Amino acid sequence: MIFDSGSAQSNLDCFLHCTTPTIKSHFLCKSEIRNLNRLWHPWEREKVEYFTLGDLWNCYDEWSAYGAGVPIGLNSNETLVQYYVPYLSAIQIFTSSREETESGDGERDSISDSYSDESELWRWDGCSSEEGGSDQDSLWHVNNRLGYLYFQYFERTTPYGRVPLMDKINGLSRRYPGLISLRSVDLSPASWMAVAWYPIYHIPMGRTIKDLSTCFLTYHTLSSSFQDMNPEDNIENPKKKRNEGDDISLLPFGLATYKMQGDVWVSGSCGQDLERLMSLLSVADSWLKQLRVEHHDFNYFTGIRRG
Repeated sequence: MIFDSGSAQSNLDCFLHCTTPTIKSHFLCKSEIRNLNRLWHPWEREKVEYFTLGDLWNCYDEWSAYGAGVPIGLNSNETLVQYYVPYLSAIQIFTSSREETESGDGERDSISDSYSDESELWRWDGCSSEEGGSDQDSLWHVNNRLGYLYFQYFERTTPYGRVPLMDKINGLSRRYPGLISLRSVDLSPASWMAVAWYPIYHIPMGRTIKDLSTCFLTYHTLSSSFQDMNPEDNIENPKKKRNEGDDISLLPFGLATYKMQGDVWVSGSCGQDLERLMSLLSVADSWLKQLRVEHHDFNYFTGIRRG
């Protein structure tokens, strides 16, 4: 990967750009447009775009195998490429009909309870996904604005005990085929996922840089309801605006970090990156509170301990 040292992008910009999935766009046929849930899609449109979850996961295929390369500029004017592997941290999928929720095997996937000997700090004394689902189910099922819970998964094993995102999805989709077949237009605005990014190596090798051990947690919406609310769209910079039929980028709406030391990630954009990180963290926190979700990785990244 070639890194342009004259680029105006900060290291944080580069990370977000290099780890954002860009998905093939499809157009919904007119007969299906009339059947959309008007609470989730209140706008009258001649054309409605969507993506499939299967196409979304395909974006993570190569990253899961080799890592996503992120060019990083150091204070010494050196540059290197750090590679990060994505892991599914959490996901909740809500649909508009109960029939879709029953297309799985009738059971929600529970959180893995396996821990390695050195993982005591990763223990979470909160409820499992099945225990925590009961209160949430009563909330979702009585509120048709949020839809019916089709699937949820919250990871809480240590990073060393996890499998990359694509491998995890391949395993889960055998029991829940909707993880591949569902479309963004089928999903409630409350549908979301979080991806944990852990560093594996950098090129050139041989340097020990504390800031390169930083881990990231990115939050993404999965519903078409937010498709036209791309944070990269900038009226002052029309080149960034997405055109009809272009691929769909799922930029993170929230972000948390762990082991961030030094200033590699906050030294660019004239000091605005730190403010941006705090804003993304605040949005992620607000999102979880609105959905009444206990997200283990978020609590661990931000230093919250339960029990």
